[in-house]
Amino acid sequence: MIHPLPSGTRDVLPDESRELRAITEAMRGVFERAGYGEVWTPAIEYESVVGRVDGGRGVYRLFDDHGEVLLLRSDLTVPIARLAATRYAPAAFPLRLSTFAHVYRGVTPHRGQMRETLQAGIELLGAGAPGGTTEVLNVLCAALDATGLRDYRIGLGDATLYPALLEAYAVPEEARDGLLDALVRRDLVELGSRVAALGLPAESADALARIPQLRGGADLLADLPAGPATDSATGLRGVLDGLDAQAADRVIFDLGLLRDRGYYTGAVFEVYAPGVGMPLGGGGRYDDLLARFGADAPAVGFALGVDKVHLALVAETEATA
Repeated sequence: MIHPLPSGTRDVLPDESRELRAITEAMRGVFERAGYGEVWTPAIEYESVVGRVDGGRGVYRLFDDHGEVLLLRSDLTVPIARLAATRYAPAAFPLRLSTFAHVYRGVTPHRGQMRETLQAGIELLGAGAPGGTTEVLNVLCAALDATGLRDYRIGLGDATLYPALLEAYAVPEEARDGLLDALVRRDLVELGSRVAALGLPAESADALARIPQLRGGADLLADLPAGPATDSATGLRGVLDGLDAQAADRVIFDLGLLRDRGYYTGAVFEVYAPGVGMPLGGGGRYDDLLARFGADAPAVGFALGVDKVHLALVAETEATA
């Protein structure tokens, strides 16, 4: 008899469990050596506390016995921000924290996405850009290297770049959300159609449609328009200049990268590997997030899908067999 599981969930059997544990232990060793202490947070949080940030798309809601609305955590960053603001005084910053935990998101399972995933990540709280960003990216590469993964790349962009262009080219406020949503979904065809429909001057329309398609080396930054893109270009150059040589070799600038969390404020990045049709994980700067919980400090971090890293390792093994 087959007893079905909810779509987007799965059982993990002993052989795979051992392989997943090897991945997490390799990452944990890197995090500990870099000074990141492991913390745990509850799988459920009050909506009234974290819902101000984490109450958007794909969040599962529950009710406790007092009628309070609870949320299943859909990422690791928001609970860590809440923990830091609650349990640490400002004098304790910078904080280096790591976590390994399951997260839960309402997704589209038939596209291969999972509702329940095991993530591993770090958060560096109280360290500004670009230094904090380069530290986190260096740790990210060291963690992936420790698992044995070799053929991965890191797409690096800036969450403020496209909004700055929209402002500079006087795109109407009511049109901006649609453009940003298309960019998050990487639907460049829809983005181009929306830009064309705005009736902007040709130079402005060309920049809004062309810049998100640019991916490659640091020379791309020289092609960005002065003024609205100056801060982004300067920040991205600063991140690249601070990376270890091995990490810098992994970086591909992606000027259309915009992640699906609204709290990012600067550099953002995603990890890609052959044989896996979606990012292994990602992160970025969220310099305004802690202030929403009463602790005003810059921050940056990342989370990796352990299952996805495992898939990438299997794909590499099969490719070399």
